[in-house]
Amino acid sequence: MKRMRAGVIGAGSISGIYISNLLGRFAGQIELVSVSSRGMRSAAEKAAKYGITARSVSETLADPGVELVIVLTPVGSHEGLIRAALEAGKHVYTEKTVTDDPASARELLRLAEDKGLCLCAAPDTFLGSSLQTARRALDSGLLGDVNSFAISSTRCNDYFLSHYPFLREPGCGVLYDYAVYYMTALVSLLGPVEAVSGFAGTPYPVHVDSNEQSLGFGKPMDTPNESQVSAALRMRSGVLGTLHIDSDNTIRDEAYFRIYGTKGTLVLGDPNRFGGEVSFLPAATRKGEVTEPRVLDQVSEFSDNCRGIGPAEMAEALSEGRKPLTDASLACHVLDALSGILEASEGLRAVKLNSSCERPAPFGGLLQLQ
Repeated sequence: MKRMRAGVIGAGSISGIYISNLLGRFAGQIELVSVSSRGMRSAAEKAAKYGITARSVSETLADPGVELVIVLTPVGSHEGLIRAALEAGKHVYTEKTVTDDPASARELLRLAEDKGLCLCAAPDTFLGSSLQTARRALDSGLLGDVNSFAISSTRCNDYFLSHYPFLREPGCGVLYDYAVYYMTALVSLLGPVEAVSGFAGTPYPVHVDSNEQSLGFGKPMDTPNESQVSAALRMRSGVLGTLHIDSDNTIRDEAYFRIYGTKGTLVLGDPNRFGGEVSFLPAATRKGEVTEPRVLDQVSEFSDNCRGIGPAEMAEALSEGRKPLTDASLACHVLDALSGILEASEGLRAVKLNSSCERPAPFGGLLQLQ
């Protein structure tokens, strides 16, 4: 396939693994030519480290040779950058949510369609070996009829808010920044969400900066975003389930993700990671029977940190004339579901979603790997 020339916008902490993978294992799909950042200092540092060119955002967008722009900035800047890239005739891939607002996300998706361009967005962890192993188990009928699901996770806001200041910005609470991994995984496995209800809270609107390298170390800082969520969801298939996240708990991320069926239970790993054991616990057929879990064989080698697999699959899909698995219609629906939980919490009611999306096809791996 002809490689797609791309430029990265955003040179923060996540950009290093993206750049490394795009220059290495995914170089068969992407020709990464530049990195840009708002102040250019971080872009210059990344460019020197990885041997690529540092450019201003305007230079990247003006380059007719750049076909794809990969946006890795905090969500608050997504709308303006994505719109500018689309207006410049570029395909766009962005991490996590398209924007922090469902209406603007849908508008950008329509703009891409009107211009004949492709807009993709997702935490690309759902393309990793763990969730794709779970997808194969579901598609094979291993669980029988799916009845319900349960998700529960904990993490430590004290650490993350101190070390990643963007999490204190609008649109970067636990729903949009973290629950997005679980919701994307859920929709990729079970299809679109029909309705949500639940609560989101901010019990600690002020934290003390615990980052010893920070100028604000030891000082209070405003942390207004939601840090806890407890929600009930109904999928369009009729399957019911729960989503609970407490990010005011422990330094070590803990993930509980189960899908229950008539033939047993599927035990998944952490959707924030590409790999992780997936096991099947057969249902007992008589009272007192104890069944043993069976670890399932992984479907691919994508179990380490494979950031960049999303834009690589996107480039491959466009070369083959098919819709990428991370098409932004998926991310827009996930954003609607996450926003619906906030709306339900504020209005003390259930919220029916107006959007839907296609369940992405299974991911069988890239044709060309370096």
